[in-house]
Amino acid sequence: MSEKKLNVGLFLDTFYPMVDGVIMVVDNYARRLSEFCNVTVFTVKPRGYKKCSKTFPYKVVQCKKMIVPFLDYDLPTPKSDRKFMKELNHADLDIVHIHSPFTIGNAGIHYAKKHGIPVIATLHSQFKKDFYRATHSKLITRSLLNGIVKKFDECDEFYAVNQNLADLFYHDYGVDHLPKVQKNGTDMLPVKDREAAAAMVNRTFGIEEDTRVFLFVGRINKLKNIHFLLEALKYVKGNFKMIFVGEGQDLHEFKRKVASNKMNDKILFTGKISDRELLTALYARAKLFLFPSLYDASSLVQIEAASQHTPTVFLRGSVTSGTITDNVNGFLSENSPSAFAEKVDMICADDELYKKVSEGAFRDLYITWDECVREMMEKYSENICRHDRTK
Repeated sequence: MSEKKLNVGLFLDTFYPMVDGVIMVVDNYARRLSEFCNVTVFTVKPRGYKKCSKTFPYKVVQCKKMIVPFLDYDLPTPKSDRKFMKELNHADLDIVHIHSPFTIGNAGIHYAKKHGIPVIATLHSQFKKDFYRATHSKLITRSLLNGIVKKFDECDEFYAVNQNLADLFYHDYGVDHLPKVQKNGTDMLPVKDREAAAAMVNRTFGIEEDTRVFLFVGRINKLKNIHFLLEALKYVKGNFKMIFVGEGQDLHEFKRKVASNKMNDKILFTGKISDRELLTALYARAKLFLFPSLYDASSLVQIEAASQHTPTVFLRGSVTSGTITDNVNGFLSENSPSAFAEKVDMICADDELYKKVSEGAFRDLYITWDECVREMMEKYSENICRHDRTK
């Protein structure tokens, strides 16, 4: 007789057609978990009821929401959605895995407590920064932070996406025990022919063979510290092409800044690139991935860069740099444009160091989603067994 498949519920407050890091993480988990489990993603209906062109090998249950003015994200209202609550109450889940601590996540926690099953959480974000940016009040920020900490403390176990974020939640936010670490992964494979990949990029974007390429991939907005990067690039020496891949609300402002700095010949904004072969080739062609974000907790793009032996330059003290050691598997710069430029110049001038760190990035940071999901499956089994023993 075949073993019964686990019924797994994944809970998050955003979903396609919006695209952000948490959505991509959950989608990658759900797709691979679906090979072994019955997976349901509990989430929110898209703004404007736009249909998503993607198809999913897992079940998606979406609830109604309230539109919050001036924000990209909406407020899911699961308790007032009878159809959603009926689907959840009849889901017969074996484990709940929440990826956000707000209304959808709270519905998952409540279900788990009611049905006597384990609930685990993954910590993806620096909520304190989000709250303060939205409210401009330290008092309100602290109150909101205390609320989500209580939600995480109700979980049987929680995981941060790197050690820096785990430390932040424990020492600053105040969760009751230090989170364990479960890193994110990528579906990107190393290119088989680096010369052909470089030639594709050169041909596509009109780049000379001897030009150094620096790369950024992500949302083109101020949260990513792109102003800082554009300022730093003014001090970088030699012949280079900086390529920004992505779209965002501040794209036109950054283009104007590039023009005012008279750097149109050195800086290129490509817009969104959906062709994964071309994107992989760009990572492989790049000498360095430049990522000075102080907002991100652990961006998937730095793992994609590592998959092509391309090391990343971070700002020292940033949460997203928590997976690397300076001059071992990545690089850290002090938080000033001139220091960042000096670090880039130093790296490019030291071939032996670059080779060592390039290999270290691939060795230490590259992990596939298949590996991540196998690890998470073990965690699911451990939590279910531990929970059963305590009943």
